[in-house]
Order: sequence, then structure tokens, then C-alpha cells
Amino acid sequence: MVKEGKGVIDWRILAVIAFAIILWRVFISIDRKISLPESVGSGVILIILGWVIFGYLYLLSKRETEWIISNKVAQGLAVSVSALNIYVLVYYAVRWYKLMTASEVYVPRDYLLMGVRYAMLMLAYCGITWATGYLRKMHDNYMLVTEEMPEMRKPSTAESMFRIITDERTVIVIIGVVFLWRAIVSLDKQILLWESMVSGMGLFILGWVLFGYISSLAVRTTRPSVAKIYQGIAFALFAVNFYVLAYYGMRWYMIIYMPASEEALMPLDFVFRDIRYFMLAIFFCTSIVLSKYLERASEECEYLIKKGEKEYKE
Repeated sequence: MVKEGKGVIDWRILAVIAFAIILWRVFISIDRKISLPESVGSGVILIILGWVIFGYLYLLSKRETEWIISNKVAQGLAVSVSALNIYVLVYYAVRWYKLMTASEVYVPRDYLLMGVRYAMLMLAYCGITWATGYLRKMHDNYMLVTEEMPEMRKPSTAESMFRIITDERTVIVIIGVVFLWRAIVSLDKQILLWESMVSGMGLFILGWVLFGYISSLAVRTTRPSVAKIYQGIAFALFAVNFYVLAYYGMRWYMIIYMPASEEALMPLDFVFRDIRYFMLAIFFCTSIVLSKYLERASEECEYLIKKGEKEYKE
């Protein structure tokens, strides 16, 4: 996935890969009908790509380094990617089952939105791949003993609030609330429009706040390699956020104008929807914790600059 000598995949290579796969998706959607083999081909590409990225990040997190925070960032990214991978697995398992039983009915615009969602997932994986390359580069180059870090400046009120939000215990509470909420709304095997809107808005708020914060980190840092890590993760978050917008736009349209399609859902459909929602929530929640590690990495990089680290090679 990453060139050994250079450590980073060129953005043009990622752009060509993403463009080729998205072009394939456009091609199979021209006739406004996606067959089982076409769906299997699309899904397998995402599944393989996602788990290869996860495996690489997991191995990277286990490599020895004196810059401990890079291991934590790799671990956080690996957990986030695994949540996204499980989402994709569940989504395509349901899709393939319905295609085999010929029980899915879509209007033409649905294929457009499904194509947009597929493209966003592909771009999210490409963004994570881009960030992973620069994380690997920093992991190999930085030589920092974190115990030598001096006390950082006193954080502002806004920064203190964000540190509380990004605390692991806060994230566990958020995950617990999400699980309880989905269990309650799915209890009657029917999700109303307002319930779906609350679920969607919760993901919107989490996703866009995180996107804005990590984007601000990319602007604030003075190291180009660190900025590229933030940019890659922010790009992935943007793609997933856009995916969520397209998904809920499609869901709310079907609830309002095609209520019969909702009534035809089986009990297992609600279970799989809850699992997918939970995986997206975990993706955003692990990204919240990851943002704390990213901020710490930014502070340590500033310390390196002031210390005049000579062993770091840009």
C-alpha cells in the first residue's frame, strides 16, 4: 500500500485509483439496474481495500518507536477503519441477500444517490490511505522521548471543553446513549420520520464538528508532513459526512413518499440498520479520541521545532 523507499503513495496514484473505481460504478449504473455480480464486484473492492488499510495500520501501531503518540494515532485510525469496514460488510451482506431474493425496488434517483455514497466511501478510504503514508513517514523519522515534554501552556476555556468532550469516558457515554437510543426507536420494528431525523442529525453534528476541528489542526500546525496527516483524515471525515447526508436524504425521501417500502421491511432489517448506525457512531467516536492524539502530536511537533531537532528529515 505504501512504497517502502518513499513512505507515501503519490496523491495522483490515489486519484487515478479512485477515478477508475468510480468510473466503474457509473458504468454499471447507466442502465439503472445493478445486478448481483456487479454489486459483488463493487463491494469486494471496498471490503478488500478497507481491511488491507486496517491490517497495515495495525502493524504500524505495533512497530517500536520513541515517538509513542504515533502508535496511538495509528491505533485510533485502525479502530476507526475497522468500524467503517464492519459497516461496509453489513451493508453489502444485506444488499446481496436482497438482490438474490429480488425484493429491492428503487426509483431512478436512488441509483444516483447509491453511486454518490459508494464514491464517498471510496474517497474516505483514499483519504485514510494518504494520511497513513505520512503517519508512517513520521513514525520512522521522529525520535522523541515524550517524557521530556515540558508542561504545555494553560488551555483556553474552549480548548478545555473540547478536551472534556474528547475524553475516553465521554466517548463511552456517547456510545452508550447511541446504543440505548437505537434500541428504543427500533423496539416497535418501525422507525418514524422524526426518529430517523434525530438519528441523522446526531451523526451530522458529530461528523461536521470533528471535520472542522481536525481541519483547524491542519491549519495551525507548522510541519508540512503533520498537516498532510490532518488533511487526509479531514478529507476522509468529509467523505463519510457526505455519505451520511446522501444516505439520510434517501431515507427521509422514502419514508415520506414511499411508506410502503418501509412497511415491507423485515425485523432483521432493523437489526442490520442498527448495527450499521452503531458502526458509524463508533467511527465518529473513535475519531473524537483520535483528534485528542492528533492535537498532542501537533504540540509535540511544535516542541521539536523549538528544540531544534536535527534528526528529523522532512
